[in-house]
Amino acid sequence: MNKEPMDPYPELPIEQGPHGRGVGRWVAEQKHAYLSNYIVGTREARKKFKQRVLIDPFCGPGRIRVEGELFTREGGSVTAYRAAATSEAPFTQVLIGDVDSTRAQANQLRLEAMGAQVQAYYGFANDTVEEMARSVPFGSLALAYIDPYNLEHLSFSIIERLAKLKYVDFAVHFSLMDLTRNIDMELNPQRNRFDHALPGWREAVSGQPLSKASLPGWFFRRWCQTIEKLGFTVNGHMPLITDGKGRSIYRLVFFSRHPLADRIWGDIARSRNLNLF
Repeated sequence: MNKEPMDPYPELPIEQGPHGRGVGRWVAEQKHAYLSNYIVGTREARKKFKQRVLIDPFCGPGRIRVEGELFTREGGSVTAYRAAATSEAPFTQVLIGDVDSTRAQANQLRLEAMGAQVQAYYGFANDTVEEMARSVPFGSLALAYIDPYNLEHLSFSIIERLAKLKYVDFAVHFSLMDLTRNIDMELNPQRNRFDHALPGWREAVSGQPLSKASLPGWFFRRWCQTIEKLGFTVNGHMPLITDGKGRSIYRLVFFSRHPLADRIWGDIARSRNLNLF
């Protein structure tokens, strides 16, 4: 029996996946489950902050349909808001963005129906992130949920700008499928799909004795090292998000400056952690 909360705006857009058949079951059962569990697990820490902000620059319409299901489910930012609200430490502000304004508006309405204070931004995330960051009240505890569809849109500038916030934790979906399928083609200097995700990577890898098979692992490790240079601890427990058919889709990467947040994420993610590559 479906116990999913009803959609207050069923006439508005929903996320149906790239092929229109619905998103994979792993979206709800893995991605959103990890996010919710972390938010519930950090409720006592969040209570110490007067202002608690959720940032989702790739928000989508706030509602998804899983392939093979007749009903719809809540999207990432809506799931996160509900988890915080039910854990007695709700987000006091939600900042969402999407390149498609109709999707961002749908997400905003769905969040507002739950009582959220929402600001929506329209455009590419690397363009809207500056205004998003300026909207975070000084001294707030922020959670940045970064979930782009592919690696091309995981601009490092998004992370760099949000990293300037004093109290911010990150949960980032890093697209392994995009990386492993395309990195050898991206060695061509006339291509630039991965250049924003890890600036200077092509020059750094030049001349190193790496096989085609080892390139994705090198790229990912260097990306993590670049995150650490911003003053964060990248948690070693990185759940591997799979499609149920043995194919790796994402790594869910968590990083924070605070050891408590790092420990709580580790406790949540440890049981399903797999070796990298």
